[in-house]
Amino acid sequence: MRLVLLGPPGAGKGTQASVIVREYNIPHISTGDIFRDNIKRGTELGKKAKEYMDKGLLVPDDLVVSIVRDRIAEADCKGGFLLDGFPRTVSQGEALDEELERISLGLDKVINIDVEKEILLQRAMGRRVCRDCGATYHVEFSPPKEEGICDTCNGELFQREDDKVETVEQRIKVYNEQTEPLIDYYTRKGLILNVDGSKSIDEIFEKISQSLQG
Repeated sequence: MRLVLLGPPGAGKGTQASVIVREYNIPHISTGDIFRDNIKRGTELGKKAKEYMDKGLLVPDDLVVSIVRDRIAEADCKGGFLLDGFPRTVSQGEALDEELERISLGLDKVINIDVEKEILLQRAMGRRVCRDCGATYHVEFSPPKEEGICDTCNGELFQREDDKVETVEQRIKVYNEQTEPLIDYYTRKGLILNVDGSKSIDEIFEKISQSLQG
C-alpha cells in the first residue's frame, strides 16, 4: 500500500498516520519529522531547513525531493509506505511520480484531510511537545496530568515555533497557495480521497479504511 497523506497544518495527519501505518504495517515517512530530527542534531540539512520552517515557509524542493528519494529506496519501503508532508506542491508531486515510475511503482491513494481554518488555529496553538521524548499533548483536548510536564518521561513541554499563531497563519496561507493545487492534480489522476477532518479520530480512520478496502 503506497499512500500520500495531505492536509493543512493541524489537520490531524500525524494522528491518522500512526493508525494507518499500524493497521497496514508500512513505514511512516514524515518529512517534517526528518527535518526536526536534523535540526535537533544540528546537521547542515537541519540548519537549512530551520531557516524556512521558523518562518512558516516550505523547505525548497531540491532538499525535500532528495530526502524522499533516498528514503523510499530503503528496504522497509518495498511493501509500501505512507508519505506525510510530501509532496506539498505540484512540482514535488510530479517529481514523486517520476521517481515511482522509474522503479515501476505507483501510488494507491492520496488521502486529503480537510479542516476549516478556525479549527486549525485552535488545535495548533494548544499543542505542546515534550523536549525529551517528543510526545505530543494539547492544553484543551489531551492535556498532560501535570501542566507543562510529560506523562511519559517527565520532560518539559513546550510550544514549537511553528505552532505559534503568526506562524500557523502563515503556514495555512502557504498551504492554500501551494498545496491545494496538488489536490486538483491528484483528483485528475483519480487518486484523491477527501475526508472531513473535523470528525473524531475513529470516524476519520473508518472512512479511510473503507476506501482503502474498496
